[in-house]
Amino acid sequence: MRLGIDLGGTKTEIVALDEQGRELLRRRVPTPQGAYYETLQAIAELVHSVEAELGQYGQMGIGTPGALSRATGLLRNSNSVALNGKPLLQDIEALLRRKIKISNDANCFALSEAVDGAAANFDVVFGVILGTGVGAGIVVNGRALTGPNAIAGEWGHNPLPWPEAHELPGPDCYCGKKGCIETFLSGPGMMKLHLAEGGVALDPAEVVQRAEEGDAACEKTIQTYEQRLARALAHVINILDPDVIVLGGGMSNIERLYANVPNQWGDWVFSDRVDTRLVKNKHGDSSGVRGAAWL
Repeated sequence: MRLGIDLGGTKTEIVALDEQGRELLRRRVPTPQGAYYETLQAIAELVHSVEAELGQYGQMGIGTPGALSRATGLLRNSNSVALNGKPLLQDIEALLRRKIKISNDANCFALSEAVDGAAANFDVVFGVILGTGVGAGIVVNGRALTGPNAIAGEWGHNPLPWPEAHELPGPDCYCGKKGCIETFLSGPGMMKLHLAEGGVALDPAEVVQRAEEGDAACEKTIQTYEQRLARALAHVINILDPDVIVLGGGMSNIERLYANVPNQWGDWVFSDRVDTRLVKNKHGDSSGVRGAAWL
């Protein structure tokens, strides 16, 4: 049995999968706010209750925002700030008395989709989360890459490639830089784009709906977003040349992206044709916890 934990800022979820990836049980509890040791205890209680109910011992993986520092072994860059600077892996292994795999949520998303999701049976997978933030994970031959600095796939904190004059220096990013891909392609990034060009505060779903109804300003916003996404993914294709790119997060629900972005990215890809596929995720919000189990 494989156990996956999705350690989020507001909820902690566990899933139990059998060897074929069939879901045996799923459960979630609120994540204790600002309380490190209570969070560890909540994870342990979930694991013990699931194992008791199913009568099986599980191999285990944890997905969390942020990553373990290669220098210190401590968690960093997590939006659950109580976890930052803590030896999360060592402490939870000691508490549960087993070896545990841990990776960030984007890696877990990519792994879930690569193993038995929209990118199953492909060798090289780039899994993108387009949501409140922008992140990505890389899976090669069924294994998630982390890298010596634990930042493999940190695509959202590279600059938007081939910038146009009006895109420079770019919006401020929380990481301290300007013009990161995240500031352009996140959900808030689309909202700011439309506000700047259309003068109305709309969330992405409203922009898409109004564009479908013939609103010219909303249509212009989506076209700009599509062109920027095409540039950003072309950059990935030039470096990684993945077989497939899988989109997740709230922005992945914009169905027109899957036709319109590949129709444009060839303008920036260093090849005479582009065979990389752009696909929507299969497992949706379940990809994080399933990917943790597959670690």
